[in-house]
Amino acid sequence: MSVAVMRQNNPIGRRSVTEHRNIYLAAGAAILLLLLMIPVIPWIHLTNPDALFDVMKLKASAIKKLQASYPVFTFLAFVQDSKQGILGLWSFILLLIAAATAVFHAWGIILFFSRKKIAAKKSLLGMYSRFQCGMLFSFLLAAGTLGLIFFANHHYGMQGFHAGFPVYVTLALSAAGYLSSKAMERKERILWHEHGFIEEVRRNWILFLFLVPCFVFFMINNYLPMVGIYFAFTQFNFRDSLFASPYVGFKNFEFLLHSEILHLTTNTILYNLVFIVAGNILQIFFAVLISQVANKYLKKVSQTMIFMPYFVSYVILRVLVFNMFEYDVGLINHFLTSIGRPKLDFYNTPSYWPWIITLFYLWKNIGYGMVVYLATITGISSEYYEAAEIDGANIYQQIRYITVPLLKPTFIILLLYALGGIMKGQFELFYQLVGNNGTLFSTTDIFDTYVYRITTTQPLSMGLGTAAGLFQSLFGFIVIMLTNFFIKRKNPEYALF
Repeated sequence: MSVAVMRQNNPIGRRSVTEHRNIYLAAGAAILLLLLMIPVIPWIHLTNPDALFDVMKLKASAIKKLQASYPVFTFLAFVQDSKQGILGLWSFILLLIAAATAVFHAWGIILFFSRKKIAAKKSLLGMYSRFQCGMLFSFLLAAGTLGLIFFANHHYGMQGFHAGFPVYVTLALSAAGYLSSKAMERKERILWHEHGFIEEVRRNWILFLFLVPCFVFFMINNYLPMVGIYFAFTQFNFRDSLFASPYVGFKNFEFLLHSEILHLTTNTILYNLVFIVAGNILQIFFAVLISQVANKYLKKVSQTMIFMPYFVSYVILRVLVFNMFEYDVGLINHFLTSIGRPKLDFYNTPSYWPWIITLFYLWKNIGYGMVVYLATITGISSEYYEAAEIDGANIYQQIRYITVPLLKPTFIILLLYALGGIMKGQFELFYQLVGNNGTLFSTTDIFDTYVYRITTTQPLSMGLGTAAGLFQSLFGFIVIMLTNFFIKRKNPEYALF
């Protein structure tokens, strides 16, 4: 087959020389934009430092820490040293945009150097989309920097800040790079007979219209509140309010590290591991048992009885536990005294409570998880069991070689979801059962109860509570990413993404 015919059959071979040049131009623009973000290149300059410092009412000790210019990555250092919390949130958002910009540009550059291997199997649309995301974030970064400078100058009533040349170069270069990569993407879609997002919306606009309420819901309740992570880096006070309180960097995290973070992490992880392992094993066990009940009335009654504790309020559960384990009038101590045994002081003995908490958690939640596994068992084709019976398999062998293996995908999905919240404890369970009994904190205190205490007993500790919550979220994110990575390597069809 001639080279001309091969190029005709392969979309890669039909790219023009101009398009190849444009690929190099896009990669070059991404590299240049990355270089402009190097922390030694200043983006924001102080125009008249002396007058600006007078307006800010800074002390001489604070002025010594300040510089004449700042890169975009380090402007938060100016906010922290000058104690100008009014600029903190804006600067923090710019830092996040800068980090996203660097990630997408680096990702696009990596794909650029791997483009030959990629092009042998699929299109280069992924590379173009990374370049476009990087260009968009670069444009937002430059525009946001100009906006920050305008806001700061307006707030202080003077031209105290001005943008350096990298801001304007980034603004122009990112706009040109985006338009160039967009043109290359359009040609790439033609080569591979693919349509873009706009065409997809035009074809299925009704389906996208149904997604609008879902999008609005998650945007309002999940994504916009993420701005609140900024409070983990501030020292809240009523005078400056939420968005103008001093930026303190990682001091809140340092407080956590020097306090009880190791103890809290250990307790939270161990409790959740026991809940996940014991919970799933018992849920599968009861689901299998219920599925084997032949009488439909007995089956419904059994399923309902196991499921009912899930609807018991934690407040009611607290009353039940108190009436069982209270020292003077508790049911257990009443029984012990009736048989001539000494009373047990449960509420002053921490070693009892890991067992008590685990027992009542399982009692309350087994029925809920069992329903999920029971639904999976119900969906297993009866032909598998009929074939096994013909081959002489008894009921235990059918469960071992058919039911349990087919529950594996459900178990992995539930495991991934559970591991994502491994640092999120069952707050209602722990708080209602233990309350503020400090004697039991050594074995029952978890992150959620700790955050609740410091945010209710110390009203100005919002930063500490947010820092603890951010630590929980990041820890869970890392755990679920690593777990999903290993599952994807072994069983890709069971991975979440």
